[in-house]
Amino acid sequence: MPQETTHRATHVKALFVLGVCLALLGGIGAWLLFGRDANAPCNGLPEDERVRKSVGSAVHPGMSCEALGEAIVKASVGDSPGRHTEAQAQALKDVLLALHPGESKGLTLDPALRAPLATALADYAPDLHAMLGGNGSIEYVTQAAPHVPPWESGGTHHLAVFTNTLRDVLRAVAQDPHGYALLRMTETRSAAQRLAPVPVDATGYALTVPPTEIARALGTLDGIADAVTHGKDEGQTRAWRTAVLDTLLNGQASPESDQDPRTAHLTAAWLQTLKNASEEERFDRLRTQGVDMVRTWAQERKMDEQTRQRLLTEVESSALSAYREIKP
Repeated sequence: MPQETTHRATHVKALFVLGVCLALLGGIGAWLLFGRDANAPCNGLPEDERVRKSVGSAVHPGMSCEALGEAIVKASVGDSPGRHTEAQAQALKDVLLALHPGESKGLTLDPALRAPLATALADYAPDLHAMLGGNGSIEYVTQAAPHVPPWESGGTHHLAVFTNTLRDVLRAVAQDPHGYALLRMTETRSAAQRLAPVPVDATGYALTVPPTEIARALGTLDGIADAVTHGKDEGQTRAWRTAVLDTLLNGQASPESDQDPRTAHLTAAWLQTLKNASEEERFDRLRTQGVDMVRTWAQERKMDEQTRQRLLTEVESSALSAYREIKP
């Protein structure tokens, strides 16, 4: 009996030690996966050494989130719209990576950081469009890895991060309806800029890629809108949607632009289409933006009916596919 009791005690002790070890390993694994306490002030960015190095000496532990947001915009936005140095693009990349260090989902962003991040991302409109629309540019795939720096092309440095990183950050930013409207308007201008220069005699991929790209980008933003309002009550959802639409239609989401006349026309035509819809139908009309913009563009090009219908079908399919990848 004493020997049996000793064996039992040893067995219980071993199980206890094993449990402690597993708990420690689980804690270490969670730390490695999530990088920091999700409830840390300002999402833990002021304590992140990489962020402090790239954003600058203004970042320090204990600072306010409002001051941090200002520092992020100052460090990442160029003097000329859409023009960035390597250091500026790297600063924003480091912030995005710090917010999404692994496979974490459901990022909750400090409210004071939402508008500044929307402002910073909007200044990278071509990069945002390429990552949302999946345009197949090899640079946005090969340069997305955390250790790869921004690259220079066309007189500016470009930003690239993995798709899941971008989507999770955008979803968190979009909790602020004004931030979402800014990103939506940014993509609207990018869509018009991609459509307007397509040659009238374009065929094949030269004709179909730009429209399907913008459909994917806008479909992704549609999915993000639904993800943001998922779980909210009817009143909260209505308030968020109303704020988005008011910001778009009142011009508050339209920063200064040097768009050429053709591009500006496509942008204005879509906004008028949205404005003409009844209030009850307006948000649903927002979901058809890709098709609406391509339809206007095709009509003004006097595209033959068969080609136009085939193209609109592809656009609608691309938008729906992107939407389903995000929709909760």
